[in-house]
Amino acid sequence: MPESDDSGQVCSPHQEWDPLVLDALAADDFYASYKKRIRELLRPRSGGRYLDVGSGSGEAAIRFLAGHPVELVALDRSLRMSRLAKSRGVPNALAADAHLLPFASASFDGVYADRVFQHLDQPDIALAESARVLRPGGRLVLADPDYDLQALEIEDQELARRILRYRADEMVRNGALAHRQAARLVDLGFDDIGVEARTVVVRRPDVLDNVLNLRDWAHHAVGRGRLPVGDAERFVRQFDRAARDGKLTYVLTFLLTSGTKAR
Repeated sequence: MPESDDSGQVCSPHQEWDPLVLDALAADDFYASYKKRIRELLRPRSGGRYLDVGSGSGEAAIRFLAGHPVELVALDRSLRMSRLAKSRGVPNALAADAHLLPFASASFDGVYADRVFQHLDQPDIALAESARVLRPGGRLVLADPDYDLQALEIEDQELARRILRYRADEMVRNGALAHRQAARLVDLGFDDIGVEARTVVVRRPDVLDNVLNLRDWAHHAVGRGRLPVGDAERFVRQFDRAARDGKLTYVLTFLLTSGTKAR
């Protein structure tokens, strides 16, 4: 099944994200707030070594390094993204696969992944790899939206739910994984496991919809043979009407899952 980036556009497993999309997300207050919380949950210590899995353009790594005297490795499967991160001031940026991390076991004090596991081919393998490279007592933080936790206000709620279900089940490879990550950390023997919810609310499509592309999800479903054209057109009409009348509300919850590797 193809995966999608946070623009809502489906891409092949090897297609790169647009740095402009990643930068637009980073500039939004909601994203900036939960990214800050990721760093807090890592409990970084001076001189510690940390790994950013799926670092993208390097924005999060730059902020981490600016606020903490640590060593940070920024890893992304895209060589282009790794080069971009390095050009932006991340000294240790490399291209590698989250499913097979090129590091010795117990070599990091903390590992984090932001909006990465929802797109992975085999998230359980990647999780085991993240745990492997952590030192005992090290912190792991995972952040992803959970598309089982979304709602959209348009006139036809049954149609809205069909589109949202499509988003959860097909537009994103692991769209409903986030609420299951804590259980996986239990299975891996982690301690101090916590889950925090952060909810984004979109009332005006011109604010975040340029990133989420909510309006286009129905026609994407048409392209995959999952929705009749007439239903997609009706969805768009209702979406536009709700936006015009100030009635549109889209809600999506992100989950931040954290834990400490057992000593």
